[in-house]
Amino acid sequence: MIKLVTKNVLLAAALIGIGAAAQAQTPGVDLKGSVGYVIDQRGFVAKSGAGLCWRTGYWTPAMAIAECDPDLVPKKPAPAAAPAPAPAPAPAPAPAPRPAAKKVTLAADTLFDFDKAVLRPEGRATLDKLVNDMRAIKLEVIIAVGHADRIGSEKYNQRLSERRSAAVKDYLVSKGIEANRIYAEGKGEKQPVTGDKCVRMGREDRSNRRLVECLQPDRRVDIEVIGTQN
Repeated sequence: MIKLVTKNVLLAAALIGIGAAAQAQTPGVDLKGSVGYVIDQRGFVAKSGAGLCWRTGYWTPAMAIAECDPDLVPKKPAPAAAPAPAPAPAPAPAPAPRPAAKKVTLAADTLFDFDKAVLRPEGRATLDKLVNDMRAIKLEVIIAVGHADRIGSEKYNQRLSERRSAAVKDYLVSKGIEANRIYAEGKGEKQPVTGDKCVRMGREDRSNRRLVECLQPDRRVDIEVIGTQN
């Protein structure tokens, strides 16, 4: 319990020379303009033998200092905690491999002689370049579709288109392509690309050179290479 000092005690303190020190400061405590506590000659707050501060008659709670009345001193708000750093953004997922598709239409006259299914040297060179280009992708499948013109019977042309696509597959396998990745089929004369260009051109047989030359685009092998970019 803090003891209250009377005005007489204050007067006595002034007579013994400690009144002049009433404006002194307790080390570390700002007492300027306050006479709420008795100050001794050393400039410290005077205390009883029990360690209690001596309040003056002018003391008010507004004069409280932490050394004497810690419960009356307004508490300083705790410093606000620094905001937690924002989490680093998650790395963007790696883009999925882009599908790659390459479709090449090879004229049968480049690969084969007319009405033949045996690869010519020019045809092998064309396929060699195709195999070299495929090294830029991770291969999934190759689709080789043979076609024939309308000269001859439908049954014969179907078989001829199948033999041509099979010749392409065999050559690609000989160059290291897995056979189970190559699908070969023939469409015969069912998918011409010449349309009405070669109609009414005379006899429908191989002796008609003008017709044979006109139907050349129909004698083809379509090769589609499907995979993903390396």
